Amino acid sequence: MPQQSLSFTGVENADQVNRITTALMMVEGVESAEVGRHGADVEGRVRREALIRAINDLKLPIEVK
Repeated sequence: MPQQSLSFTGVENADQVNRITTALMMVEGVESAEVGRHGADVEGRVRREALIRAINDLKLPIEVK
């Protein structure tokens, strides 16, 4: 299964981690997502742009790299 890693800054608490996890799991093609305060590892057949868009759509004060 293909895997992608995302890095981000500005995640401050567990609520934000949970919101990011839920958003990533809702993206079509995502099989699993391991999210922490500094990044995420996502498995599945999905475009990186779709993952970044899902996080940005949350309107959290974080930067995705």
